[in-house]
Amino acid sequence: MRELLTMSWRDALFAHWRVDPEAVEEALPTGLVPATRDGVAWVGVVTFEMADIRPHGSPVGLEFGEVNLRTYVEGPDGGRGVFFLSLDADDEVGVSVARIAYDLPYYRARIDLSREDDAVTLRSGRVHGRSPPAALDVTYGPTGGEATPADPGSLAAFLTEHYRFYLPGNRVGTVAHDPWRLTEATVDLRRESLFAAAGLERPDTDPVCHYSPGSEVTAGAVERVDAPDPEVGT
Repeated sequence: MRELLTMSWRDALFAHWRVDPEAVEEALPTGLVPATRDGVAWVGVVTFEMADIRPHGSPVGLEFGEVNLRTYVEGPDGGRGVFFLSLDADDEVGVSVARIAYDLPYYRARIDLSREDDAVTLRSGRVHGRSPPAALDVTYGPTGGEATPADPGSLAAFLTEHYRFYLPGNRVGTVAHDPWRLTEATVDLRRESLFAAAGLERPDTDPVCHYSPGSEVTAGAVERVDAPDPEVGT
């Protein structure tokens, strides 16, 4: 992987809802299909603080809150990864760089992130020009159990352990980090309109929630991927 950015992701919340795969498929570009578990697709609201974000070789780092709405897909190359329905961040420079470097659906937002003991409160409101309004108001934290990597093959691993993200036009980006250290999360979700802004209906069910204290992350460049040649190996 050709290193493009390094950063720290701190105090991460993963809140996931079960969604009909057909509803997810309508939101995906050509070449991607929903990745399912037991016939169910998942859409997640993921929040964290991005800290010490540095382009390769830069002595200066950025820091801001981020909220993303994501689902999981299988790509034309047969791989599995994340597809971002939206990403909101509280940094004009960071949003501009991500839009240019990765062609991701980043939006400028005002995000207030505060901590009290183990609880993290995040309030986000999108302010990006000519974009669908979207907001999030949530308090979350660990339940108190030890944060450990998810067991391979578990639902927690399916929802969190992804090291690739797909983009329209048969392109894929990569990230590298240690497996997430997870624990169950307590969540008070007071407001959420990210689903509606992405054209999806949020299920009226409780989400599956995990908390992680964070990880050190390296992001690589975006590359083109294609479907495997059916003649190869025959």
